Amino acid sequence: MEIKFETIVMFISFITSFFAIFLSNGIIIGVPAIAQDFVMNNVVQNWIPTIFFLVVAVFTVPAGQISGKFGVKKSLLAGIIVYLIGSIGGCLSFSTESFLLFRIVQGIGVSFLNVSSMAMVVQAVKPQNRGKALGVTVTGVYLATSLSPVIGGFLVHNLGWRSLFYFVIPFLVLCMILMAVKIPQEWKTYENQPIDKLGSILWGIGILTFIYGFTSLVNTRGVILTIVGIIILCIFGVYELKQSFPVFNLNLFKNNKFTSSNIAALCSYFAIMVVTTILNYHFQYVRGWDAQMSGLILVITPIIMAVMAPNTGKLSDRIHPQKLAAVGIGIAAVSLGILIFLNEGTPLFVVVLAMILQGIGMGLFSSPNMNAIMSSVPPKYAPTASASQATMRTIGQTMSLGLLTLVFAWVMGNLKLSHEYATMIVQASQTICLICFIACIIAVFASLVGVHSKDEFNTNRNH
Repeated sequence: MEIKFETIVMFISFITSFFAIFLSNGIIIGVPAIAQDFVMNNVVQNWIPTIFFLVVAVFTVPAGQISGKFGVKKSLLAGIIVYLIGSIGGCLSFSTESFLLFRIVQGIGVSFLNVSSMAMVVQAVKPQNRGKALGVTVTGVYLATSLSPVIGGFLVHNLGWRSLFYFVIPFLVLCMILMAVKIPQEWKTYENQPIDKLGSILWGIGILTFIYGFTSLVNTRGVILTIVGIIILCIFGVYELKQSFPVFNLNLFKNNKFTSSNIAALCSYFAIMVVTTILNYHFQYVRGWDAQMSGLILVITPIIMAVMAPNTGKLSDRIHPQKLAAVGIGIAAVSLGILIFLNEGTPLFVVVLAMILQGIGMGLFSSPNMNAIMSSVPPKYAPTASASQATMRTIGQTMSLGLLTLVFAWVMGNLKLSHEYATMIVQASQTICLICFIACIIAVFASLVGVHSKDEFNTNRNH
């Protein structure tokens, strides 16, 4: 019965992880159709994916404290319901304003979903099986990354963009039923603690200002907003250290394994998120391929990640997870080292080799890294640790996209992306890959620092 229970927990974690990523990635395929339907200009159109990530970043940290106080199960169920409402609303949207409103609702739901699903895995699954379970969660993320363009493209082309939202509804309903029927337990770790409202507000304003500013660094307003965001986040940090019941317990960062794993996570997501876009630009604008051909090649990396993630997660239950993470991100660094020299004359097999290495590297890194974060703190802090990991992912991904915008604007100005400017696209891509390579190296060193830390994991594993 216990095994069955853990299996159900892993299944729910897998489904919620998959569909949290599915719409955040798949929506990009539907953006042109949505923009045409609602007569959006380019500025408003770009807000369709951006507003979602901003909301997720704002609500992820408070979601950790809320889930700990009111219960991980209740918070996950609430996240699924809110996400469901946002998806139904997205289907039925009749204007730009109503559509963007429901994208905000979706972002709030996903914030709780991301935090609570991982926290539930940590609480419900035995420590010796934790890596395997978290690996299944990561598999959901990678499968969604690889399949969302394919499924999304099919749905938008044949059934229209609203079908993207209809597609997720039955799976969310299934998770709700399983949660209600098969998960009787509840886990409350911060039940007697008040909600840190001011800390939540400071975090929200600070991270919103910082991320929005970073994505607009090409102009003075972006620079100012980024600096202001950093200042507010510093104020947030000072304030939190003085609180008895902070929304985010910064004292956890006194644990070197926790800190080093989070730094590695931030650097890895920053480095890797942009690679798919770089390769897509290379295939379409440099090599002149069509979108379908590019998409078929681009699934190589996430499929390898998806295959490896549960196995490396299970492996991290027996081998020091940060050792595995260091090796994995090191392999990913080699991949980016190859892509630094990507140009018009690069043989296709070299590009494919880089993609395979990236898939192996990130497949070896992600699950062990997540296991290290979640296992480096006492179980009662699982919601906070989960919020930390989700925050690192969101910030890293958003900054990665900001780096793309920044470098391409610097190299190409306002020129459109096309084959005639292939040389400029190559130059911008090489610059980005160099920066991302450096980020991977930092992640390697961060993981190794954690390996040599005297802090202990809260499992009974022998290293």
